[in-house]
Amino acid sequence: MQKKTILLGVNIDHVATLRNARGTDYPSPLEAAFIAERAGADGITIHLREDRRHIKDRDVRDIASSIHTRLNLEHAVTQEMIDIACDVAPASCCLVPEKREELTTEGGLDVSGNFER
Repeated sequence: MQKKTILLGVNIDHVATLRNARGTDYPSPLEAAFIAERAGADGITIHLREDRRHIKDRDVRDIASSIHTRLNLEHAVTQEMIDIACDVAPASCCLVPEKREELTTEGGLDVSGNFER
């Protein structure tokens, strides 16, 4: 398989945030992923947070099974999230430390401090 350099990855989390704020099924993160692909995106990024603040489990599965570009899944270092990532098998994962009280991710991942984990 020939490797391709990623040129543009589009994060669609805020589409889900807007959908959830409206309490509706739209705008659709899946449709946003399709639009990004048609516009030339090389990959789609989504962040499945432990609190499911924006992207939901169904979004992850729908997007992973439907897009034609690369999926980058951002997630916490918990067994639940690792199991979801293994099940979905995205092209890449980005491990993100989370604190429920954060509005957005504010810190880095302490690899050496959590090596045994």
